[in-house]
Amino acid sequence: MSVLPSQAYSADRPVGSASSSLNVNTNPNSAGSLQNEFISLMVAQIQNQDPLNPLDGTEYVSQLAQFSQVQSTENMTTMTQNSMVLLDNLQVLSTANLVGKTVYVPSDEFELGTEVQMGKVELAHSSSQVTLEIKDRFGKTTQVPLGAHPKGEVDFEIDPDKLGLSAGEYSLSVKVQEGQGKPNLLLAGQVENVRIPSAGGVAQVSVAGLGNVPFVEISQFGS
Repeated sequence: MSVLPSQAYSADRPVGSASSSLNVNTNPNSAGSLQNEFISLMVAQIQNQDPLNPLDGTEYVSQLAQFSQVQSTENMTTMTQNSMVLLDNLQVLSTANLVGKTVYVPSDEFELGTEVQMGKVELAHSSSQVTLEIKDRFGKTTQVPLGAHPKGEVDFEIDPDKLGLSAGEYSLSVKVQEGQGKPNLLLAGQVENVRIPSAGGVAQVSVAGLGNVPFVEISQFGS
């Protein structure tokens, strides 16, 4: 059976249309696009060169190497950006799981309510005396002796009922054996919510009694 010309023409048309649908808009300033354009120009110049005075290919090879180097740099930049996005997503997942959990944050200021305020003193050296000094906003100081302790962490509790402390804002300091440096203070609180900045950056964790704290400043998770 013979094939009509119109049938042959119609059968060939989808091939042309399919190939046109595969055209992808690429960045004309990317290293890959510039390299393809350079190769096209190089091939055209070689095809039209003077046979009696052929072109030197050393410069072409050098320029092709430069294009390859630029393309490698672009690929590395893209991979780095993808890795940063992945790290941001992981940070969002990890911080979201903190809601309702207890964390410890380096701080010497807190807001006391009716609940017991937990904390730790980090001693770089053993001390014959460790005393908490709790100061309210009016300057009144309440001392809580913790006794002698070796090097390491010293847990403490600030019970408003036992100490007769009213609700409000307080600052905290530690007195240790004379001649020693100021120890670090860690205060505990429950995570109420987590805020992820829309413009990027470190997640902010809202801790009860301690306010907003950058996620990276949390020293300990759990009680």
